[in-house]
Amino acid sequence: MSPDAPGPVLLEARGLRAWYGAAQILHGIDLDVRAGEVVALMGRNGAGKSTTLKALIGLLGPRGRRRGAVRFLGHDLSDAEPHEAARLGLGYVPEDRRIFTDLSVLENLEVGRQPARRRPGDAADAAPAPAWTPERLFALFPNLGEMPRRPGGRMSGGEQKMLTVARTLMGNPWVVLLDEPSEGVAPVIVEQMAGMILALKAQGVSILLSEQNTHFAALVADRACVLEKGEVRFRGSMAELAANAEVRRQFLDL
Repeated sequence: MSPDAPGPVLLEARGLRAWYGAAQILHGIDLDVRAGEVVALMGRNGAGKSTTLKALIGLLGPRGRRRGAVRFLGHDLSDAEPHEAARLGLGYVPEDRRIFTDLSVLENLEVGRQPARRRPGDAADAAPAPAWTPERLFALFPNLGEMPRRPGGRMSGGEQKMLTVARTLMGNPWVVLLDEPSEGVAPVIVEQMAGMILALKAQGVSILLSEQNTHFAALVADRACVLEKGEVRFRGSMAELAANAEVRRQFLDL
């Protein structure tokens, strides 16, 4: 396989539908995430981006439900619980962070720890993939390395978002579902988030991110999937999206 050839599909959804109560939010979403790529779910507020991530991980809440096929590393997740998906190596970073405010940075990281994983397709006797440790994460997030004993409740919003990403990485995921990484944080944190995503990609982590910031998405993503009212209206490379003024005007207000 050439360096530019697409990797194998790790996560895929076919005909994904979702409801909150009686209101249907997603209307048959098809998407996939391949090894070593970043895919941006884009669209206006209310387009269904965050709901798509929650449906993939099985986290729609007591009044929510989903239909359709979800497969991850060959496993059927269509009816799986979130903890089952997480144990297989599907990570989820919510927009609202949900850190443990009374626990320190290190303690929050320990909550997310999972054993090292083997690469998909490796032989049983192959060495496991590199595991994330607090030391590796502090190199990726220097801000966190400066405050390992600080309680989560005494951190800024941007620092809490970094901690949420780091805690998810402690689970050694193959794919990370990342919800609105640039939303509501200072520009310097946005820059660090972009660098973090590119660093994760370089280390073999695939990412499906929900994002409204088109400049941010263009910096980090390989492909885009544009949603409107719970339906896919465009899919293609970031270069193809940049060249399609009609799609950007109609669905992204650009």
